[in-house]
Amino acid sequence: MFQVRAKKNLGQHFLKDEAIARRIAESLDGFPTLPVLEVGPGTGMLTRHLLKQGRDLTVVEIDSESVAYLKEHYPVLNGRILEQDFLRMNLPALYNGSFCLIGNYPYNISSQIFFKLLDNRESIPCCTGMIQKEVAERMTASPGSRTYGILSVLLQTWYDIEYLFTVNEQAFIPPPKVKSAVVRLTRNKRKQLGCNEKLFKTVVKTSFNQRRKMLRNSIQSLLSEESPLPGDPMLTKRPEQLSIEQFEQLTNLLEPLIRQAEPKALKD
Repeated sequence: MFQVRAKKNLGQHFLKDEAIARRIAESLDGFPTLPVLEVGPGTGMLTRHLLKQGRDLTVVEIDSESVAYLKEHYPVLNGRILEQDFLRMNLPALYNGSFCLIGNYPYNISSQIFFKLLDNRESIPCCTGMIQKEVAERMTASPGSRTYGILSVLLQTWYDIEYLFTVNEQAFIPPPKVKSAVVRLTRNKRKQLGCNEKLFKTVVKTSFNQRRKMLRNSIQSLLSEESPLPGDPMLTKRPEQLSIEQFEQLTNLLEPLIRQAEPKALKD
């Protein structure tokens, strides 16, 4: 089966465990009628189980060796094997409506994949798949946890996230040096933020870039030297202590000061 060479620069670790592949495919059972886009199918272990479910499936793979293998072994896909870089894809051009995202995601770009998910959140009600266990723990972390950070806040703002199960290294060829985990993200009911969304992302990222500092110190870079910080007690906290709603409050608190200073925060 494994005629494709796993390439380190692409973060490839091919899943070999049929039972795990089946469980990942079944994690989309709540959305039985939606088309599915699989990212990084590799040798098609997950692909096979998605096809067994009768899914309307398209796969995107950047590795030409894997693409050749998939075309030979999965002719039923017939033109729906895309040799592209997922991070550069125009997803609205591929799907006119909603679709689900799934994959054994390359660990070296998993965070970028989820940020692209956020950019297309109105079209993707469900995203599921395998990632590094450490990243899964960050995604599902709660305020106050040492793993709570940028990924936690930005993803949980728009999705309910479930840690489904852990996968050991021996389930892959070649075995990675870390454990893996399967997660499921389901779009929540939030339609919009109660603040400037672009500035919200900037405030979250700036706060966690210096996570050991109190917020009054970490967000100072967003303001000019002439902009006095308000005396809000929230600014004496560290970023991991704030909920999503408190980050919204912080964004609204800072926006008038940032507009006066005209920094890059509102231009990025």
